[in-house]
Amino acid sequence: MSSTTTLTNPKLSEWDGGQRPMKATYGKLMMWFFLVSDAFTFASLLIAYGVVRFMHPAYEGAYSQFEFATSSDNFYWPIPEKVFNAFPGLHGVDAPLMFVGLMTFILILSSVTMVLAVEAGERKSKAEVEKWMLWTIVGGVTFLGCQAWEWSHFIHGTDEGVIRDGVQIFGANLHVNQYGPQLFADFFFFITGFHGVHVTSGVIINIVIFYNVVMGTYEERGSYEMIEKGGLYWHFVDLVWVFVFTFFYLV
Repeated sequence: MSSTTTLTNPKLSEWDGGQRPMKATYGKLMMWFFLVSDAFTFASLLIAYGVVRFMHPAYEGAYSQFEFATSSDNFYWPIPEKVFNAFPGLHGVDAPLMFVGLMTFILILSSVTMVLAVEAGERKSKAEVEKWMLWTIVGGVTFLGCQAWEWSHFIHGTDEGVIRDGVQIFGANLHVNQYGPQLFADFFFFITGFHGVHVTSGVIINIVIFYNVVMGTYEERGSYEMIEKGGLYWHFVDLVWVFVFTFFYLV
C-alpha cells in the first residue's frame, strides 16, 4: 500500500499511521503534551499548599480586629485580605486584594488580545497579528511589573511590623515571616515565582513570534500556526493564574 493511499484511505484508523490525531499538527500535539505535564506540576504545588493551609489553625476573632500572630504558641494562618491590601500610590490605604485583582484583570485581558492575534493569523492579516501580539506582550510585561511590586511590598512588610516572641519582624523572606507561619511565605515565593517564570518565558516567546511576524517569516511560510502554538502556552499561563489566585488569595 502506497503512502498516498495510507494518508487518504478513510477506512484506516488514526492509529494505523499517516494520520493526524484530532487533525492536530505535530507541533501543537507536543505543546499539549507539555502543558498537561506542566499542569500536574502546578496542581501538585496547589494541593500541597491546600494541605499545609488546613494543617494550621485559622484566625478565630473578628475580621476588623485581625492582627498578625505575635506568639509562636498561637501561629494561626493569616487572612489574605490583610496581607495583600496595599496599592501603589495609596500608602496607608486599606485596599484588600485590589492590586491582585488588577493584576488578574491585566493577565486575562492579555489572553483576549492573544485570541485576537490567533484569529488574525488564521485570516493571514499580518498587520493585525502585529498589533494584537504587541498588546499581548505589553500585558505580560505589565503583569510582571505588578508582580515585582507585590513581591517588594511583601518582602519589606508593613510600617509597624510585628513583635513576635520579643523580636520585631518586618516583612517576609525564606527565614522569617511577619504575616504568620513560615510556610505561608515559602509557598508564596515558590508558587507565584514559579508562575512568574512561566509568564517571563511566555513574554520572551511572544517577542520572538512578534519579531518573526514583523520580518514576514510566517507570511513566507504561508501559515501562522506558530501564533496558535504560542497562544496555547499563553492561555495556559493565564488559566493557571486563576487557580493560583483562587487558592492562595481567596482561600
